[in-house]
Amino acid sequence: MSRRATLGGTVRLQDSELTTPAVGAAESSRLWHGLALATLGAIAFSGKAILAKLMYRHGVDAVQVLFWRMALALPLFLALAWWAGRGKRAFTRRDWFSVIGLGFCGYYLASLLDFIGLMHVTASLERLILYLNPTLVLLISMFALGRRISARQALATALSYVGVLIVFGQELRFEGADVALGSALVFGSALSYAIYLVASGEVVRRLGALRLTGAATSVACLFAIAQLFVLRPASAAIVPEPVLWLSLTNAVFTTFAPVVMVMMAIERIGATLAAQCGMVGPMSTIALGVLLLGEPFTGWVVMGTLLVLLGVWLLAKWR
Repeated sequence: MSRRATLGGTVRLQDSELTTPAVGAAESSRLWHGLALATLGAIAFSGKAILAKLMYRHGVDAVQVLFWRMALALPLFLALAWWAGRGKRAFTRRDWFSVIGLGFCGYYLASLLDFIGLMHVTASLERLILYLNPTLVLLISMFALGRRISARQALATALSYVGVLIVFGQELRFEGADVALGSALVFGSALSYAIYLVASGEVVRRLGALRLTGAATSVACLFAIAQLFVLRPASAAIVPEPVLWLSLTNAVFTTFAPVVMVMMAIERIGATLAAQCGMVGPMSTIALGVLLLGEPFTGWVVMGTLLVLLGVWLLAKWR
């Protein structure tokens, strides 16, 4: 215990007040760890589209790619749900309905539309469309929940959509009508996940983010596994060996790992700052698409990407 002189006399200092430098160092370390986790998570997420494109070169389709991604990720998400639920109450019937509905909409349907769309558009355009997610959450909140948006939020949203339209126009010019179909499917994926985000708020408070993520994604995995046997003969599960290795990488390093990293980042630095770190995602997708897939890199792509990033950044700033 120590003492400090003040205008009103002398007061005691608690021992904890004497450790300010240590506390500051701990907070700084927490901040940098959170920033690193959010950035790595965004880069890892961006690799999903690249891996899918590489698998398509081996003659597989979106149903097969999704099957192996989810089948290999299922044990990891089951383990996450179990770990996050230790010592907590069991799911009620209401909880199970919520988890099944959110798993179908937020992870299964969004993933299915995304992977089918990737068969028709570049990885760069796909990532930019998915990055419109915050604007879709805002628009859903406005139309479905009656929330008002400011003029600045409307401007930020418009900037993002102009950026996507620039890249879309370039791709439509060179790739043809299939780009419109692919873009619509990927946009449907982004919309499906935005609905999940809006609808999951109360369930997250009730169950916890990690527990809900583990359970809902496990449900989505089961949907994706069952889907293959409904839409394809069982022999469709047999794929070339390179697809299996790419699927394992997809399941672990671009599906499960980034989910955990982003959740850990949010715990350390908050959702807003973690989302801002996610801006590295579209840039890394474009870079990987150019290096590994030979996708075009033009001034229009740069301009569109910068507009999307600026719009999302302004939306987070003015929220």
